[in-house]
Amino acid sequence: MPRLIPTFAAALTLATTAHAQPVPATASATSPDGQIVLTVSTDNDQRAKWSLTNKGKLLVAPSGLGFILTDSVNMTRGWTITGSETRDQDDTWEQPWGERRFVRDHYRELIVHFKQDKDHHERLMNVRFRLFDNGIGFRYEMPAQAAFKTMHIADELTEFSIAPKGTAWWITGGEWNRYEQVYQKTPIDGVATAHTPITMRLDDGTHLAIHEAALVDYSAMWLKREDGQTFRSTLSPSSHEARVTRDLPFNTPWRTMRIAPDAAGLVENDLELNLNEPSKIPDIQAWFKPQKYIGIWWGMIRGDWTWATGPKHGATTARTKQYIDFAAKNGFSGVLVEGWDKGWDGNWFGTGWDFSYTQPTPDFDLKAITAYAAQKHVQLIGHHETGGNIANYEAQLDDAMKLYSGLGVHMVKTGYVADAGGVQAPGDGPNPGPDNVRMEYHDGQRQVEHHLKVVETAAKYHIAIDAHEPVKDTGLRRTYPNWVSREGARGMEYNAWGAFANGPSHEPTLVYTRMLSGPMDFTPGILSLEGHDHVPLASTLAKQLGLYLAIYSPIQMASDFIENLEKHPRELAFIRQVPADWAESHLIAGEVGDYAIFARKDRNSADWYVGGVNDATARTLDLSFDFLDARKSYTATIYKDGEGATYLTDARHKIAYETRVVKKGDKLSLWLAPGGGAAIRLAPGK
Repeated sequence: MPRLIPTFAAALTLATTAHAQPVPATASATSPDGQIVLTVSTDNDQRAKWSLTNKGKLLVAPSGLGFILTDSVNMTRGWTITGSETRDQDDTWEQPWGERRFVRDHYRELIVHFKQDKDHHERLMNVRFRLFDNGIGFRYEMPAQAAFKTMHIADELTEFSIAPKGTAWWITGGEWNRYEQVYQKTPIDGVATAHTPITMRLDDGTHLAIHEAALVDYSAMWLKREDGQTFRSTLSPSSHEARVTRDLPFNTPWRTMRIAPDAAGLVENDLELNLNEPSKIPDIQAWFKPQKYIGIWWGMIRGDWTWATGPKHGATTARTKQYIDFAAKNGFSGVLVEGWDKGWDGNWFGTGWDFSYTQPTPDFDLKAITAYAAQKHVQLIGHHETGGNIANYEAQLDDAMKLYSGLGVHMVKTGYVADAGGVQAPGDGPNPGPDNVRMEYHDGQRQVEHHLKVVETAAKYHIAIDAHEPVKDTGLRRTYPNWVSREGARGMEYNAWGAFANGPSHEPTLVYTRMLSGPMDFTPGILSLEGHDHVPLASTLAKQLGLYLAIYSPIQMASDFIENLEKHPRELAFIRQVPADWAESHLIAGEVGDYAIFARKDRNSADWYVGGVNDATARTLDLSFDFLDARKSYTATIYKDGEGATYLTDARHKIAYETRVVKKGDKLSLWLAPGGGAAIRLAPGK
C-alpha cells in the first residue's frame, strides 16, 4: 500500500516545486526509552508547532512557537522547516553538593531549522529539543544572520496545550508579593497567569511540571492561560519597550516539562540541572561546605528586636558573641547577623539608598566579631539587604565582597525587599541616584543580569550566595555552585505574622512545586512553635524536624532563639546531626499537597535519614526500608508525633521518641498528626 504522507525530503521537494500552498514538513524524535514522542511541524498558516505523546497518548496538542518583536514584523508565520539533526547522549556527572551526588544525563536531541519567507525577511531560527525518559526541554537558538543583528522581544509565543484534563497547583505571576504566595489548587483550566514551576496531575495519574532552565540574560517566563488548557509564555516586564533585548547569536533559556507516572518521579528528576552548563567554579569545594547555621533573625521577624539601631537593636557585638558561643558549643558552622550595617534606620523598604555594605553600626564591631568567630571555628554569615535598590548595591558590590573576603566571611545572604516592579536599577544617565533610576521586576531581564553579576563577583572572592526575594531557581547552581540557596516562596517568617499564616498543607505543597526548581532557605527549626505575640504555627514539634528532610538546602538554619533551642535538647540533638549534603535522596511516600516522606543518605557517612511533613489530615503510613544496605542492621532513632498531637491546639508540642533496630525489607507503621511530621536517623551497626 503506498504511503499517503510524504517523507520529510519529499515534503521539502513538493514545497519548493509546486505552486500550490506548501506541504508542511515534519521532524520527530523519541525519548531514549521510546515512550515520549515529539513531533515538530508547520501548519497550513505556516506557523511553527510542536506536540508530544506519552505512552501512546496525546499529552501536548500542537502548540505554537515564535516571538513578537517591538520593531519588526512578528516571528509567528511564514515558517518552513529546512532541515533537522539528531544525536544521543548518555553520561553521568558529579555534583559538588546536592540532593544526590551523581546525576545521569541521558537524552536524545533534535535540532530543527526554520526559515521565514520573504515577507518576513527570511529570518532564521533553530529550536533545540532534548528528550529524556522523564521529560523534555527545548530552547530557541538565534544564529548570526543578515536579516537582523539585535532582537527586541516584546513577548515570547511558546505554547503548552495540555490535552488531558487534570488538576494544577500554582501561584499567580506578576503580583506585588512576587513568589511569596499560598499555592492555589484548581482544575488546569482554572489557572490564570502563573509563575513556574506549575505542577499538574492529570486524571490518568500522570504528573507534569512546566518550568525553565538556564535563565541567563533574559526575562523569566510566566504562563498565561489562553483558552481551555492551552498556555502561552509571557515574559516578565521591563522598563524598556522590549521585555528582552539580545544581540545575535544567542540562546533563550530552556522551556521544560517534567513528565512522571507518580509524585516520586516528578520529585526525583534532574531535568533542569542537566540542561545547565557544567560548573564554572571548579574549586568550590575548597571554600564552601554544606552547613547548618543559627542567627540573629527570628527576633526581628517576631518583633522582639529591630534591624534599626536603638534600644532593641538585634545586631550588637555582645549578642553576636553569645550566638557564636552557642554555635561553637553545638556544632553549627555559621551565625547569620542581620541589621549589622548602616542604612536600616527609617523607611528602607523599596528605597535602600542609605544602605552601606562596608560600614557597621556603632554597636557592632565587625572586625572583632569575625576574629572572635574564627577563634571558635565559626564563620559569620554576611547579610546584604538592598531594599530592592540594585543601583546602590552594584556601586558598592565589589568593595563589599572584598571586605567580607578579607574578614573570612564565605557566605552572604542577599535581600531585595520591594514590591514586584519596585526594583530600582541604574538609569541611563551618568550619575545614578534617586532621580536617575529605572524600575524593574524581580524576575525581569535586568534583575536576572544583576543576580548573575552578584554570584560571579562573589565567586571571585570565594563567597557563596543565598538570595532572598530572588529570581526563581532554574538549575544555575550547576554552573554557579556558589549560588547555594534562595528563598522564592513563603518561608517560615510568615508563621510569625499570623496564626496559621502558612497553613498545614503549605510545606507538603512546596515539595512538589517550588522545590522542583531548586534548594530553598526555608529557615526551619522554630521549636517553640510560636510567632509574634504567641501566635501558633501550623506545625507540630515533629514537623519542625521533618522539614530538614522535606525542604532541601545545603545551608539549613535552626531559626529559633537559642534559648528556645536549648529548651529542647533531644530535638536540638537531631538538628545537630542531620546533614545538609546527600549521596542519595528518594521520595518514599507522598502525594502532591498532602504529605511527603523522604529517605536521604548522608554523603559523608553510611547513615540514612527518613522524614517529612503532613497536611491537615491525620494519616498512617507503612514505610518500607527497602533502600537500606541488606548487609547491615541499623539503629533507628525516631522522632514522631505524640498521641493526640495536632497543629490546632497546644497538643502541637506533643512528641514521641522511639529506638528500634531495623534492616532492609522491614516496615514501619508511622502515624502523622494533622499538621504533623516525623524524622528518623538510621545509623548502621558496627
